[in-house]
Amino acid sequence: MEGEEEEPPQEAAMELVGTPGAAESAPRVIAGEPQNLSDMDAFNLLLEVKLKRRRERPDLPRTVTELVAEDGSRVYVVGTAHFSDDSKRDVAKTIRAVQPDVVVVELCQYRVSMLKMDERTLLREAKEVSLEKLQQAVRQNGVMSGLMQMLLLKVSAHITEQLGMAPGGEFREAFKEASKVPFCKFHLGDRPIPVTFKRAIAALSFWQKVKLAWGLCFLSDPISKDDVEKCKQKDLLEQMMAEMIGEFPDLHRTIVSERDVYLTYMLRQAARRLELPRTSDAEPRKCVPSVVVGVVGMGHVPGIEKNWSTELNIQEIMTVPPPSISGRLSRLAVKAAFFGLVGYSLYWLGRRTVSLVLALPVAQDCLQRVSTILPKK
Repeated sequence: MEGEEEEPPQEAAMELVGTPGAAESAPRVIAGEPQNLSDMDAFNLLLEVKLKRRRERPDLPRTVTELVAEDGSRVYVVGTAHFSDDSKRDVAKTIRAVQPDVVVVELCQYRVSMLKMDERTLLREAKEVSLEKLQQAVRQNGVMSGLMQMLLLKVSAHITEQLGMAPGGEFREAFKEASKVPFCKFHLGDRPIPVTFKRAIAALSFWQKVKLAWGLCFLSDPISKDDVEKCKQKDLLEQMMAEMIGEFPDLHRTIVSERDVYLTYMLRQAARRLELPRTSDAEPRKCVPSVVVGVVGMGHVPGIEKNWSTELNIQEIMTVPPPSISGRLSRLAVKAAFFGLVGYSLYWLGRRTVSLVLALPVAQDCLQRVSTILPKK
């Protein structure tokens, strides 16, 4: 089975802008005088406003990691807890301070709907794990991957119910703040979720899948907001990751490590030098470093730092390996057991229903009348 190829990052309806080095050509507007600005003058004016807002040495939250590309472009990675009001404030503060040219978030096109929904709708949707959602997940990802996705949604619903807070607030905050920055692009930087789930399922053995599903099905430990905020402490997070690696190392590789590589690649793609517009073809081209803000879960920050200066190959992590013989047999066994159980349930239900109907006085009376009408041998 061939893997799914990487799709180009999706963008919000915002344009790209240059960074330091362009302010010299910006026109000066004299207060009180009417101005007839050309498109180029208007662009340069907005650019100058943006550069004035941008702080060269901003006071950023402690959850921000600064990375520098080879061409001098700067990337500010905001590590977040996905259920956290503090993370939303960290994202807003960072975008306002650095006035980025691009904002990259840990979302893919299959999860972009959470940017458009209000908090109340998202809270209701996150709490509900319906049959319709299960059917959609199975159609999109296949039986095993779809079931695994629903189990993980159940975990998210459990946290949502415990905290009364919809997931992804930091991404919606990033989208809102990016729309306020002149010429800022908005990129979806995560690997498509069907690829991630299919690779995760393919990496696990049958018994590992059963063990993981069992643990997710019976997750019921209470979670407090303090527990979520502790996720922003690297030492606690690394301890949690170490426990996961010991339990499901292949799952950690596909869901965390491979996505670290993909997110790093997308941040690098966003952090390219920007070519400033020219007033004429005779004017020489001028490029300046860009400023990027990345909004990702705190668990991905160490991996992004590790991969930042290494050569990356994302084609390998975008393909889905064909199922093994044992995997095919296990799927057949699960399907056979499922349909066998459904068939036996229908047989038992039908037999029980007939027995109950025949036991009714009306049915007994009808049978007696029929027996008297029928000729005796």
